[in-house]
This record gives sequence, C-alpha cells and structure tokens, in this order.
Amino acid sequence: MLDFRIIEYGSCDYHDMVALRDEVLRKPLGLTFSTEYLQQEINDILVGGFQQEGEKQLLAGCCILTPVNENTVQLRQMAVSPTLQGKGIGREIILFSETTAVNNGFGILTMHARKEATGFYQKLGYEICGEEFTEVGIPHYEMRKNLIKSI
Repeated sequence: MLDFRIIEYGSCDYHDMVALRDEVLRKPLGLTFSTEYLQQEINDILVGGFQQEGEKQLLAGCCILTPVNENTVQLRQMAVSPTLQGKGIGREIILFSETTAVNNGFGILTMHARKEATGFYQKLGYEICGEEFTEVGIPHYEMRKNLIKSI
C-alpha cells in the first residue's frame, strides 16, 4: 500500500523525485535535466507515491500534472522505481492523479505516452489521439481521458 502525497517543489522529496525520473526516463536515453527545465515545474502538481521501508518512506513512483488550460491537465514524467515495476504502482499513481486532477477542477487528462506504454494507459481508459510522433528521440502518442465520466 502506497502513501500518496503532493510533493513540494524544491523539497527533499522533490530532489528524490528528480533523481527517480532521471534514472528511469532520462539516463536510458542519454539525456539530463537542465535547471531551466526543472524551474518550469514550480507551478505544477507534483505527485509522489511512497512506500514504508523500516523507519523511512521511500519514493516508489511519481508523475507531474501540468495545467494546459482551465479544463485540461497533462500528465508528464511518470516514473516507477525499477525495483518496483510490475507491481501495480503505476496504476495506483494514475488513479491518484486522476482524482487529484478532478479535485483541482480539471475534467480532461492528456499525456504524451511512450509508444511502449500505450497498452498500459489504454487498460486504464485512455485513448490515442492522432498520429505517432517523436519526442526525446523515441515514438510517442498523445493520449487522453475524460475524467468527469470516469470517476
């Protein structure tokens, strides 16, 4: 069972979040985060799922919700710790993020999903919108879900 919370930008949890995203999403592609890129996250909703390990809570997975307009939010930078992948954590993160989005007044969740992850998101009710495109050097699809009818 994960403990979900909104992470404060610049906090210790935020630095753990950046490290996890770097390990899972950036390093495998030979990419890094720039200071300017990370500064853009200051007004985003930063979601973290934490797992109790002895006395500490360790970050198991995370994502970012970036407002696009008053009704739409974009899920970005979804990452689950490599040692915990395949255990349903990603699904829990998505469900928590959907509820968080609705609670913040958003009715549509959109994302740029890596092609390899589209099946995962489709099982959770997301639909592919448009043609395949390349982002960070790999194939992606825009996916979206109307949250109002699904929650």
